[in-house]
Order: sequence, then C-alpha cells, then structure tokens
Amino acid sequence: MTDFLTLAMPVIKSIAFALIVLIGGLLIIKWIIKIVGKMIDKGRLEATLKPFLKSLVGVGLKILLIVAIIDILGIETTSLVTLLGTAAVAIGLAFQGSLANFAGGLLLLISRPFKVGDYIESNGYGGTVEAVRILYTDIVTIDNKVVRIPNGILSNASLINYSLKDTRRVDLKFTAAYEADSAKVISVLNEIIKDHLLTLKEPEPFVKMSEHGENGIVYTVRVWVNTPDYWTVHFDLIEKAKQRFDKEGISIPYPQIDVNLKNRI
Repeated sequence: MTDFLTLAMPVIKSIAFALIVLIGGLLIIKWIIKIVGKMIDKGRLEATLKPFLKSLVGVGLKILLIVAIIDILGIETTSLVTLLGTAAVAIGLAFQGSLANFAGGLLLLISRPFKVGDYIESNGYGGTVEAVRILYTDIVTIDNKVVRIPNGILSNASLINYSLKDTRRVDLKFTAAYEADSAKVISVLNEIIKDHLLTLKEPEPFVKMSEHGENGIVYTVRVWVNTPDYWTVHFDLIEKAKQRFDKEGISIPYPQIDVNLKNRI
C-alpha cells in the first residue's frame, strides 16, 4: 500500500495542480477577456471586427491553457503530437462545418460585404447586422428577433445589402379609374413628390402611365431618397396619394373579385 501511494503521489499532485491551474486559468481568462473587450470597444476598430476579435482572443487563451495543463500532466511531446494529429483528423471530419464557418468569418471580414448596422437579406432572412462572431453572424429582424446565420453559408450565399449605398429608389404603383384625367393624375403625383421634404431632386423623379390594368390605369412612380429615409417616404407617398386622390376627385377602382371564388368562400 505504501509503495502504491509512493508511486501514485506524483500523479495525484500533477492532477491536483492541473485542476488548480485549470480553474485559476479559466478565471484569469475571463478577467482578461473582460479587460481586452473593454479595450476593443474603446478602440477605433470598425464595429464589425470587435465581436470577432473578442471571440478569437477567448479561443486563443483557452488553447494556451490546455497546452499548459498537458505540460503539467507530463504528457510527452512526441506522444502529444501523434495524439493531436489523430485528433485533428477526427475533429476536422466532425467539425468541418464549424471550420467552414470560421473560414467564412475571416472571408466576411476581409471582403466586407456588410458592416454592423447594415440591413441585409440572405438565406431567406432580413435584418440589421448586430455582430459578426467567430462562427456566426447575428442579425436582428424588424420585429426584434435575433437570427444567427452560419458564416460559412453567409459568405457563399447571395446577399442583398440595403445600406451599402447612400441613396435608394422608392418604386410604387398607383391605379386610377379609366375615366380619370391621366394628365391630372400625373400632375398630382408629381406634386406629392415635390412637396415631400425627404425626396431628392436628383436623379429626377419618374411618374408615367405604365399599364392598362383590368380595373384601371396603372401609374409608376420612381423617386430617389437617402437610404435611411426609404420606408418613411415609401409609406408617406402611399398615404398622401390616397388623400390627394380623394381631394381631387380621382377615383381609385376597387379590385374585381372572382364571383365564383366568392361563392365558394
């Protein structure tokens, strides 16, 4: 029994010391990440890089801690290299999706198709970019839901960035009855655009008769605005058009309902 304790004591001491280092190391890493995070937040780095760097610092420190613990346990370097090589192959096969996401994150930071605060659409989701993390990108939808999209998918998928350009074009269509004076309709729509404080004069607004619809004449309106003003102008023009059409006696035809469909309902 004494011989067993004599042989086991160094191992027990190594394991105990390794546990102390592990617990202390995790606490120190948490403290370092907090300090580094504050430094990164106060720095002049682009907001898109900050969450990614924080994640990268955390992962790097934890890898160093694992290496230190392995050294404390006295595992031979040669055996460790062999073990790591075998583990790397297994981990690579098991986590190839995560590796692709990590590579995708680097690609997103290099190519910069968007930045934090941009409104984007990709993979069927639309929202404002909140953070580009080491494996995922978080976007916040207009109804305040957080969607986490894998970086690997995001870096290889089609993407629409609505915030990249300073200006956007608002495209709308309005329908007036066939008996309405087309010149008057066009004049009223132009007045609505001209009177709106957020519409741009250049490029010049476009208002034209564009279609002979089943219920009436369709007029297409295209007007340029500053990107942040897009939805304000979009909804304002729709509201103002209805108000002015009513005031000017321009009738808006009701959509025709399929009688057979109505009876089935």
